[in-house]
Amino acid sequence: MLDLGPTSWVLLAVAAVLVGFAKTAVGGVAAISVAVFAAVLPARESTGLLLPLLLVGDVVAVRAYRAHAHWGTLLRLLPAVVVGVLIGVVFVDRVDDTVMGRTIGVILLGLVLVHVVLRRRGNGPAARGGSGVRHHVATGSYGSLAGFTTMVANSGGAVMSLYLLSSGLSMLGFLGTTAWFFFLVNLFKVPFSIGLGLISTTSLVRDAVLVPCVLVGTYVGRRVIGRLDQRRFESLVLVFTVLSTVPLLR
Repeated sequence: MLDLGPTSWVLLAVAAVLVGFAKTAVGGVAAISVAVFAAVLPARESTGLLLPLLLVGDVVAVRAYRAHAHWGTLLRLLPAVVVGVLIGVVFVDRVDDTVMGRTIGVILLGLVLVHVVLRRRGNGPAARGGSGVRHHVATGSYGSLAGFTTMVANSGGAVMSLYLLSSGLSMLGFLGTTAWFFFLVNLFKVPFSIGLGLISTTSLVRDAVLVPCVLVGTYVGRRVIGRLDQRRFESLVLVFTVLSTVPLLR
């Protein structure tokens, strides 16, 4: 169960620290963790190993930022997210790793381009408190894509980052809403991941070894976030969202 080499364990440990850091500071950093886990292990195994570690980070993030969540945004998103997760379950069951990665990469690049264009025009796709058909379509689209990508490759953070950046939330509002969103969604994914064979006894034993690294990352993240201003925070989130598409398109 612990038959990985020293180099592999070091890489996984560093990636686990970044998981914790992403949960309490800059969410886009989690894209690096996804890439490292996928490089060390086969894609399906890496997905199953990563999910429980993400949940550990989610619990810490919820405890830290629970008071700052914007529940109106969450409630609007969740129905579409459930649909996206269910579509992702079918997708994982039917396609190979290469198709999975490239599909998600193309979707994320497209979303980044749309986000940048709309921001320059001054009308983000999911303005907070917005209304009308366009707003509901944007919420449904982002929600379903977040559910789909998080089920397929634990990469829903990039989609959620783009949605929340365009919603006008403060830095703490962003962190609180993201914390609750991924805690609920990742918990919802667990039985499906077990059913698909992504989570196994072997993966859980490896998770037990890596959990302390996640907790170290959450501690560091909480110290760093107090030193970031809103503009730098948004820039970092967007940069790491773009970087997250690179390993997926290879």
